[in-house]
Amino acid sequence: MSPAGLVPAGGAVLLAPLFLGIIHRTKALFAGRSGPPFLQVYFDGIKLVRKGVVYSGTTSWVFRLAPIAAPASTLTALLLLPQGGFPALVSFPGDFVLFVFLLGTARFLTVLSALDTGSSFEGMGASREAAFSALAEPALLLCLAVAVRESGHLSLSGIVGGMTGAEWQRAGPALALTAVSLLAILLAENARIPVDDPNTHLELTMIHEVMVLDHGGPDLGLILLGQALKLWVMGALVVGMFLPGHTGSPWLDGSLFLAGMLGLAVVIGIVESTIARLKMTRVPQFLVGAGAFAVMALALVMR
Repeated sequence: MSPAGLVPAGGAVLLAPLFLGIIHRTKALFAGRSGPPFLQVYFDGIKLVRKGVVYSGTTSWVFRLAPIAAPASTLTALLLLPQGGFPALVSFPGDFVLFVFLLGTARFLTVLSALDTGSSFEGMGASREAAFSALAEPALLLCLAVAVRESGHLSLSGIVGGMTGAEWQRAGPALALTAVSLLAILLAENARIPVDDPNTHLELTMIHEVMVLDHGGPDLGLILLGQALKLWVMGALVVGMFLPGHTGSPWLDGSLFLAGMLGLAVVIGIVESTIARLKMTRVPQFLVGAGAFAVMALALVMR
């Protein structure tokens, strides 16, 4: 356990909403609008914290627990992930399995809170979330298996940052397939286009957004922070695994990492601005395709 691991964790909590702000501004530029300020997500969070909370009489302690426990689970997963040359706070062989489990736990708690409301509308969103996650999580594990095989490490501390130019020369096609698969999983896991639209409120197309409609005030603020943290965690995984070149200087590597995260935010904004949301029946095919890419990558590195 390294105390230096608190540096990237604290930075992630502070910068995760800004990551969303960059995506929003990129999408606004493509639409020909000025868009909201980069710090708008922070302003929204402060506004929510100042509001009160109203709970339905049909909900139980599960509904009140989820807004706290789900972001806490995502934050715990963040502690397993080294970022920008800084070590992970906690590291051990096989921690990538716990990493996926913690992200799944955050989703599970959100699904439970949606079901606890007794609303058939939120139950619909919860069932969609569970069905699509059953396709996304195996693909994520397969991508991590490729990284384990190629890097020779069983810990995220060895996997993340272990892909140098030599690995890209030796296994470039497999790593490229894994990168595409991880990007697709990132979009699906974070309710982004083409799988979901975080800005929609149409009944027949909502997936994640419908599950948090009954939350308000500080609870909703915590949920939004958890969503931003999850997007940051997935993005840090992609950037850390596939950004070659590490100088050994934590501050220089940190700057390169932040530049990579900025580039990834712009890429996500471009993707969401240039392609349409998939029909609900096409989402499983999209996720199966991501899994197929991961299987092909694993086959290439196993030969």
